[in-house]
Amino acid sequence: MFKFVGFAFAAGALGLIGVAGFSAWYLNQLNKDLPDYEQLAEYAPPVTTRVYAGDGSLVAEFARERRLFVPIEAMPDHVKYAFVSAEDQSFYEHSGIDFRGLVRAQLSNIGNILRGRRLEGGSTITQQVAKNFLLTSEQKVERKLREMLIARKMERTFTKDHILELYLNEIYLGNRSYGVAAAALNYFDKSLDELTIAEASYLAAITKGPSNYHPIDNEARAVERRNYVIGRLEADGRITPEEAAEAEAQPLGAQIAPPLGARDWTMEYFAEEVRKRIVDLYGVEALYDGGLAVRTSVDPHLQKQAGEALRRWLVTYDERHGWRGPIAAMDEVPGEWVEPFDALVDDLKNARKISDDMAPWRPALVLSVNAEGADIGFPDGETATIPLGLMAWARDYISANDLGDEVKSAGKVLKRGDVVYAEKYEAASLPKPEGAAEDAPAKPTPENSYALRQTPAVNGGLIAIDPHTGRVLAMVGGFSFQMSEFNRAVQAERQPGSTFKPFVYSVALDSGYTPSSIVLDAPFVAPSVDSWYKPGNYIAGRYYGPSTLRLGVEQSRNAMTARLAQDLGIGRIMEYIERFQLSDSLPRELAISLGAGETTLMKITAGYSVFVNGGKGVEPVLIDRIQDRTGKTIYKRDTRECLSCNARVWSGQSEPQLPDARRQVMDPRTAYQITSILEGVVRRGTAARTVGGKTDKPIAGKTGTTNDYKDAWFVGFAPDLAAGVYVGFDMPQTLGQGEAGGTVAAPIFADFMVEALKDKAGVPFRVPSGVRLVRVNARTGKPAGAGDRNVILEAFKAEDDPNASRTLDDDYALDPLSAAPQAEDPEEDLNGLY
Repeated sequence: MFKFVGFAFAAGALGLIGVAGFSAWYLNQLNKDLPDYEQLAEYAPPVTTRVYAGDGSLVAEFARERRLFVPIEAMPDHVKYAFVSAEDQSFYEHSGIDFRGLVRAQLSNIGNILRGRRLEGGSTITQQVAKNFLLTSEQKVERKLREMLIARKMERTFTKDHILELYLNEIYLGNRSYGVAAAALNYFDKSLDELTIAEASYLAAITKGPSNYHPIDNEARAVERRNYVIGRLEADGRITPEEAAEAEAQPLGAQIAPPLGARDWTMEYFAEEVRKRIVDLYGVEALYDGGLAVRTSVDPHLQKQAGEALRRWLVTYDERHGWRGPIAAMDEVPGEWVEPFDALVDDLKNARKISDDMAPWRPALVLSVNAEGADIGFPDGETATIPLGLMAWARDYISANDLGDEVKSAGKVLKRGDVVYAEKYEAASLPKPEGAAEDAPAKPTPENSYALRQTPAVNGGLIAIDPHTGRVLAMVGGFSFQMSEFNRAVQAERQPGSTFKPFVYSVALDSGYTPSSIVLDAPFVAPSVDSWYKPGNYIAGRYYGPSTLRLGVEQSRNAMTARLAQDLGIGRIMEYIERFQLSDSLPRELAISLGAGETTLMKITAGYSVFVNGGKGVEPVLIDRIQDRTGKTIYKRDTRECLSCNARVWSGQSEPQLPDARRQVMDPRTAYQITSILEGVVRRGTAARTVGGKTDKPIAGKTGTTNDYKDAWFVGFAPDLAAGVYVGFDMPQTLGQGEAGGTVAAPIFADFMVEALKDKAGVPFRVPSGVRLVRVNARTGKPAGAGDRNVILEAFKAEDDPNASRTLDDDYALDPLSAAPQAEDPEEDLNGLY
């Protein structure tokens, strides 16, 4: 027996030695194949690129992982300790492995196995860093051993604060948030130093499983887990009992951040254009992983006004051309309609027939229809009513010029199962029927009423520029970015129509003409490439005889503009186009004088900026400055040098003078003459009613409409703000008879400019030296006499003689097919808008 016991003891000892030796060999093998943990000394994670407006507010974010890196020194203590108390209470005591925590986790795993729950690993924060950065998440013994080996090495190499910094900047906290800084912004819209104890505790609480503690779907569980963390902070002596009680009493207050990209629907087109330019400058990797800070030129207030003005008037145009039918339809509407309708809305969003950026419009399902209105339901189960008065506009669309019969019953417009857009109606009374007497009583609005809406088929763009610097202050490229990403302010190349005329008249004023020079407005024919070119005025067959250059622009005369262009020569006009950088390629034909070439809204708005800024060329810019993740400036728009700007103290020296590197595109006196003429367009000409009647601030501009009313434009400016509007179909077709620039585009411009200038002083346009303002008869251009009533101040260059204005009245030699001018009353129908 003694021998047997001795043999067994020896065998056991040998076995233990063998196990120990094998374990040592195995651990040694694992140790040889460990990832290089020393790379964590230079941690540079992918970081979100953030785009800011000119006032510093956030415009957009671009990233694969939403993360902001914050050094541990900048993190408040209650944020750091919340995670330590929740995840690893002995973090500052252990050397990478908490053996007591391991034993506790294994005991808990017995119950987890029986309940079918996920197993606990008992990992320290150091081990989690090793796993998250260097290993996988697979639940294997080998991975756990490698994690423990790396953790021990990290503890010997790095400080506790560095390890905690890695952890807090890398951990995934749901809501597309990587790291505590991104989570603070995404859940609470706060920086780390603004977080309360309760908010920091919630962020620490969700490390166990973000979806389990979702702030909306699982709010009760989230509050319970948050309060557990608050309790751990108190138990660890990090906060007082009073602070703990106050924190536990607070509501959760967490929200879900919007998706990456633009933070607001009005910014979507602008943000996308900025995104493209960053990619062009630095590439895709820098955009999505580089953590760039991009300061842009956009003004959030002007951007909001631009988006709302464009949408409002596109809807107005669309509704006056009738109802094209519902977005979609459900063949059968079941009694429990909410779930199938919600699923249908998701399908329509994926098909880009419905979008979230159309709010406050809401997709609605027609549940029932009667003569007086329709009952509708929304995807969340809410119900409402569309009364007949709020769908009276929805006459059947037949063509751009024809509508169906008046809507006298809701059943003529909608039927059960239709999917439509509806917008909450807040007015106290319904709109009066078309043609109703002024004293007819208005019907009160039924409770919870919505107006019928439809996505416009027409589209457009609006851009606003600082005319002195070229900084783009607002850009809207369409009705809905989510429905169509095509940016009509930048990408759409269309014929500008009469908005091109001021450039032709600029050539004339630089060639010896004055604003009072006379040009014959009469039928005009010139040889074209393969036929005769015969431009006509807005009213076919109507001409106004000898007219001043000012009247040619103010009343948008086509025939006299073509006659003037022929006298100037197409070559000189093309040379001016190159100066203004209006287009890269235009046909060398007389028709371009009336806007037959193609350009973009951005280019022509930048061209108009030259008129108001004293003849200086400007390049539209969207980005002012870009900084890398360390704060170093890697790009700036303003490259001027100021050698005397670094004085430490003021000692009576004069202000530094910055050089002006802008190109001199045209004579500043000519630029002012065109500005004065375009101001006349707004005061007396084709935009007098739609723009001039809306504001008393100094504004100048020009309407534009192309043949068959396919494109409508208005481009103009105040002394310190230029803006342009374009409206048209993406696949060119007529907007409808009479739907000209003054009717379709000018109201958008007017609404935008009224809001943009509302709080600005009415500063007059700046007059350069070398210009004389002379009182003249507005009709004849001759110096005004004592009895003249129609008198204006005309801008002449110092060398011009107002009494000897040049007259172009001998064009019959150049134009043998012209008939005698048909003089008409010049006060009537002076709104040629082609």
